Amino acid sequence: MLNMEDLMKNQIHTVVIDGYSSEAYGVCRIGGRAVFVPRALAGETWRIRIVKVSASAVYARGEELLIPSPVRIESDCPFFAKCGGCDCRHMRYDEELRFKRGKVDSALKRIGKQSLTACEIIGSDALDRYRNKGIFAVAELSGRPVSGFFRERSHELIGVDRCLIQNEIAERAAKAVTTFMHENSFAAYDEKSGRGSVRHVFCRRAFRTGDAVVCVVSAKGFGDKTPLLVDALREACPELSGIVLNVNKNRGNTVLAGDFYTLWGTAEIVDELCGLKYSIAPQAFFQINPPQAEKLYQRAVGYAGAGDLAFDLYCGAGTISLCLARTFRRVIGAEIVPEAVENAKENAAANGVGNVEFLCADAGRAAQALAKRTLRPDVVVVDPPRKGMDEAAVRAVCSMEPERVVYVSCDPATLARDLRLFTELGYSLREVTAVDMFPRTSHVETVCALSKLSEAKHHISVQVDMDELDLTAAESKATYEEIQEWVQEKYGFHVTHLNIAQVKRKHGIIERENYNKPKSPDSKQPGCPEEKIQAIEAALKYFQMI
Repeated sequence: MLNMEDLMKNQIHTVVIDGYSSEAYGVCRIGGRAVFVPRALAGETWRIRIVKVSASAVYARGEELLIPSPVRIESDCPFFAKCGGCDCRHMRYDEELRFKRGKVDSALKRIGKQSLTACEIIGSDALDRYRNKGIFAVAELSGRPVSGFFRERSHELIGVDRCLIQNEIAERAAKAVTTFMHENSFAAYDEKSGRGSVRHVFCRRAFRTGDAVVCVVSAKGFGDKTPLLVDALREACPELSGIVLNVNKNRGNTVLAGDFYTLWGTAEIVDELCGLKYSIAPQAFFQINPPQAEKLYQRAVGYAGAGDLAFDLYCGAGTISLCLARTFRRVIGAEIVPEAVENAKENAAANGVGNVEFLCADAGRAAQALAKRTLRPDVVVVDPPRKGMDEAAVRAVCSMEPERVVYVSCDPATLARDLRLFTELGYSLREVTAVDMFPRTSHVETVCALSKLSEAKHHISVQVDMDELDLTAAESKATYEEIQEWVQEKYGFHVTHLNIAQVKRKHGIIERENYNKPKSPDSKQPGCPEEKIQAIEAALKYFQMI
């Protein structure tokens, strides 16, 4: 039998794909190690070639499909598997939904230690052209500016002139900008040297009103050529209601940063969601698939219920806050982006909603500030970015003791991590719904309802040895078994308690007296292999222990 140490690059194996990774890669196991095979489907038999073996993962390339799955389809996009955008164009939509629901359920069980699974996944009516926001990167290819998307896990731009999930205005805008650049000798921005000008073309189109704004992101302005840029965009995209220049001089990959200048029309679009009108600046967060967002928010508001006071953290332009205002006497929203807060206030006024208040602060500080005001909300709704909530924010929310918490998430892994802490702090997961906001990609949105346990329900009397309570803050975040499970799932191999203890000591996480120490001063312990050290360190970082 092949051991995991025997896996080497360029080996050929015949395998059966038994599941999916969180990125929709096919997964098989060789010698007890998980092997990831892009674009392979569950149930298929493949002849694969190992292309990368490391401590963190094993990747293979499909050489020959021996037995295909009945849910396999031909991709209708020539850029599929190149541009790093879609992940599921090779599978039927029912299989995509099955994969996404399984992704949510797996994260809840494996990371969140929850027994509850998603009650359903709400599919999307539209599979193509559903995005109201498109961001095309711009780079120099073969001596001229080209727009497109970066190849997966790289900074290599793939020129894309037609993307099936973007709105068509974004395509035309990107083409108009790169043509303008070529004709007027403006180079694309080079991230390494810091030279050049245009970095991205950002376009947002309203789903119901027809408004559309293009934001050209550049390291510098265009001087006396600016009117030519405006003319080029208006000719290519007569539907536009505004053109904005974002001068972003920052190094790094943040798309929108720096100063914004309206070159023509208005910078904001107006759109409708759940029967309310919203003014949305380029910097403000707004869901990219409005019909699905309405289904998501309806479920979130249903989970929130009704009452006197609701808090909406990460409120963006106020979309959820204004929906909550229909069933709560008072709503307080918090958002870190100043422009979004101003949008939220304008949106409340435009819709005649007077029972909402908006704060400009990050979620953790806002929750702490609200807790200090001794406000006791009936419900707290959170809709954090992909990285999820930080521990301080979760603890601040729980310190206010709301009866209910509604968590809207775009990443099942960070959701599950945070739910685990909510559970430890006295909340019980009551219901979970998955919503497919991003058809043909591997991403999935989730909305969860949590309820506060009564003291009688979650108070348990136990007797423990005091030495068991002598934990460092880092040590208390994850048990040895949880670290073992994480490494097994992520890397496909087993690590021992001794391995974990050795790596924890390396990073200054002090173990309790006598824990996993040599039996005698003369005895020797085996060293931890480097690949296991790296895997355990990755787990410690994941659990925020180092």
